[in-house]
Amino acid sequence: MNRKSIFHKDFILVAVGQIISLFGNQILRYALPLYLLNETGSSALFGTVLACSFIPMILLFPIGGIIADRVNKKNIMVALDFGTAVLTMLFCLLVGKVSIVPLMAVTMIVLYGIQGAYQPAVQSCVPDLVAADHIMQGNSVVDLISSLASMAGPAIGGILFSVVGLTPILYVSIGCFLASAVMETFIHMPFKRIQSRENIISMGISDLRESFGFIFNERPILWKMPLVFACVNLLLTTLVLIAAPVLITQRLGFEPAIANRLYGFAQGVMAGGSVLGGLLAGILAKRLKPGSMPFLLSGCALSVGVVGVALQVLSGMAVYTVLVAGSSLLLIFSTLFTVQLMTCLQMLTPRELTGKVVSCVLCVCMCTNPVGQFIYGIVFEHIGNSAYLPFYAAALIMLGVTLFTHRIFDEIEPLMAGQAES
Repeated sequence: MNRKSIFHKDFILVAVGQIISLFGNQILRYALPLYLLNETGSSALFGTVLACSFIPMILLFPIGGIIADRVNKKNIMVALDFGTAVLTMLFCLLVGKVSIVPLMAVTMIVLYGIQGAYQPAVQSCVPDLVAADHIMQGNSVVDLISSLASMAGPAIGGILFSVVGLTPILYVSIGCFLASAVMETFIHMPFKRIQSRENIISMGISDLRESFGFIFNERPILWKMPLVFACVNLLLTTLVLIAAPVLITQRLGFEPAIANRLYGFAQGVMAGGSVLGGLLAGILAKRLKPGSMPFLLSGCALSVGVVGVALQVLSGMAVYTVLVAGSSLLLIFSTLFTVQLMTCLQMLTPRELTGKVVSCVLCVCMCTNPVGQFIYGIVFEHIGNSAYLPFYAAALIMLGVTLFTHRIFDEIEPLMAGQAES
């Protein structure tokens, strides 16, 4: 199959399927943790459950990459969408009949684990479906879809959750996963089976060794860039992920029903920042260079610092407004950075290693998520009226990281130019 631009049937089916699936996923991932927070009132428990949920996702990322390079990616997406629908059905049957904390923990762990196996297939299918000079546009579309689902999901989920509760959200999610799975069966995904006489464990170990050998020995720049992005996750993204629901629903003085709606609206607006970042990445695809990455990281840090100032000097709705605006700016800058990062990874990696290398790199980045969520959950449980301090600390440390790592991005541009010529 000749790879084409993004405007052809198979890529469009992938895109539409992702819109439906990610919408269902986002309203589910919005509602379940918020339901737990409302039921228990504990930000430490909230952060701990989220942190534990990320662990299987991290562990399954490398495995998902191995599978993505050896199994038809379409079949992976179909099977995991059906699996997520079944998981949600089981939660519907058990909620109210068993203790909510272990049920929520198990459900979130399995849900994130499925996503850990799912994302490498989606990320690595872009080079298979589009030509090399359209890869950045393809990545920006995939990221934009994720952002649109993130924007619409929480906004609608916030309304549903505050008006009719958790159950309708579960039913909508089940419908989304089933519809996406059916749609994905019509995708024609190019696939060449790799013959091997090894058993699956030996094959997995061999694939991981090959991937890490390529990353550390042949292309060491591929582990340096993700470490910088891992700092963004650890210091900034997880801060917003924990701080936003805790501050909006518990610290800013809103009534519970209003707070839930405001949080859903905030999630939607913040995801709008990701949408704008994805749009800008597509529009500016020919102009964005690796040398711009340090400026994007600085923008991430300053966006969080502004929220710290608001928490110290403002109150109520004014803090809410700045929190939403600052978090949205953070997501604009981090989305632009992510799209560039994924494009660099895909262009600097041989086609047969793309799934494994991308999954290993994303695994390194995501290892910081549970650590940050666990730490920030405890911090906001005990910090009292000094909630601005984590924002100041995170912004200053990130600026320092940017200052000391900017040379990494200067090394990428000649490598990218050489790859494009070859």
